[in-house]
Amino acid sequence: MNPYSSMMWRYPHPTPILPDFPMPESTEEIEEFARVQSRLPELFREVFPNPLAPRTVVVIPSLSLDQSELKKVSGVHHYEERMLCMLMLLRLPCTRVIYITSQPIVPAVIDYYLGLLSGIPGAHARKRLLLFSCHDASPTPLTQKILARPRLVQRLRELASGGEHNHMVCFNSTPLERTLSVRLGLPLYACDPALSYLGSKSGSREVFREAGVLLPDGFENLRDERDVVEALVTLKRRYPEMRRAVVKLNEGFSGEGNALFSYGDLDARSEDLETQIRQRLPSLLRFEAKDETWPRFSRKFEEMGGIVECFVEGEIKHSPSVQCRINPLGEINVISTHDQVLGGPSGQIFLGCTFPAKGEYRLDIQEAGEKISRVLRSRGVMGRYSVDFISIPQPDGTWEHYAIEINLRKGGTTHPFMTLQFLTDGLYDLETGLYNTPSGQPRFYYASDNLESESYKGLAAEDLIDIAVYHGLHYHGATQQGVAFHLIGALSEFGKFGVLCIGDTPEKAYELYTKTVEVMDGATKQARGKNVRVFSILNEAQAADVNG
Repeated sequence: MNPYSSMMWRYPHPTPILPDFPMPESTEEIEEFARVQSRLPELFREVFPNPLAPRTVVVIPSLSLDQSELKKVSGVHHYEERMLCMLMLLRLPCTRVIYITSQPIVPAVIDYYLGLLSGIPGAHARKRLLLFSCHDASPTPLTQKILARPRLVQRLRELASGGEHNHMVCFNSTPLERTLSVRLGLPLYACDPALSYLGSKSGSREVFREAGVLLPDGFENLRDERDVVEALVTLKRRYPEMRRAVVKLNEGFSGEGNALFSYGDLDARSEDLETQIRQRLPSLLRFEAKDETWPRFSRKFEEMGGIVECFVEGEIKHSPSVQCRINPLGEINVISTHDQVLGGPSGQIFLGCTFPAKGEYRLDIQEAGEKISRVLRSRGVMGRYSVDFISIPQPDGTWEHYAIEINLRKGGTTHPFMTLQFLTDGLYDLETGLYNTPSGQPRFYYASDNLESESYKGLAAEDLIDIAVYHGLHYHGATQQGVAFHLIGALSEFGKFGVLCIGDTPEKAYELYTKTVEVMDGATKQARGKNVRVFSILNEAQAADVNG
């Protein structure tokens, strides 16, 4: 019997008996959600600090985002695997994890994660891991699939009931997750979906202004093509020498909802500047997403709105981010800083990250993150989030940091840092912005979700693990260095997987990344007998402009 197959469950009745729930998004549901959420502070005080406290954590890795935007990301339905780092909670001997996905996860992938656990026998952890699948590959958010299956909701509700120590976590919080929280009777450790606007492109700009941090000049809460044209005209007249501006969808994902507008030979003094921009807009916009078109982009803009802002120019540009958390007690914690690795036509698509951000400015980014966090806390935000910046060096040796976007969700920099913490048991030092193991040794990493090649297609999870172990790439608990893999499920179909390369120096971390590329290159050349093109993320990013 497959130990990772969905649990068999027998009801005492032929159909599930569910209580009457309030209608989704109704006043009654919102009130019930507030009542369930009121348990979180006590849970955080009493249970979270106690490693021996019995608890059940229900993990919902649903990407509850605009599905047409998600389609732009290769292998996106496998991104539900990015939260498998939460399986590391099984190191706590009385913790049970329930993990739900759209499609079953390959058993070898689960074995791989359980093999990373330290201090707990794999068999002991496996007994406390319950996997469920909706067996549904449709382009629908996972949470919506769960809600459409009352028997599955009943199973989850019964498994997680009977304890005040249980809670639910998710990738991002929307009304769907609120409804599921109410139906399971579990508090949701995430931002109230009523506050999701604060994580949109428009909401981010409003928060930045209130926090008093620098941001690119521009306009938010735009509704349609007419608003976009008016904003582009105003910015060009305000800054006659400006060469480029960015048009962004409010709910774009990983930079895929961005487009760059180049003014070219347009003269700010021209009386018919507005007419010229309107006529040229479809041809002058350069989209970050592959195969995007103006008709489709403009329709999406009318649906979700967006912003227009100045493109931050500079011969040298970095794109750092700060990760923060507001816990259920209202305490602000700066978790980490990263330098993002970006690519795409104009360097706006997230490819990976390095930890920590550069020493010249990581403490500046922390300080800006705290200012923004204070505003978010005043609005009621809770949970993890990140803030992206564009940083430009100044002649006097300082840096200017333009705040670009707030991500009120677990983003591309969340799972690498969580994995580092689980693997090493170290601590982030706010005084230096460095991460140190219990023995006081610093650790650095290079991480990517986008190691991709046509030649990798057809490789199974077992193949990747075999190659890594044979070539000494696998993460080593004794040295607390090496490569941990993620997004393994995307490998066979899309030729894509993710890596977390941990080293005792930044150079060692990047060396592990380049070795991984070389090893995979060599292995696939040998297997297929032809040349292989591997995407070197760092080289792409260094050659491109970056703007979030």
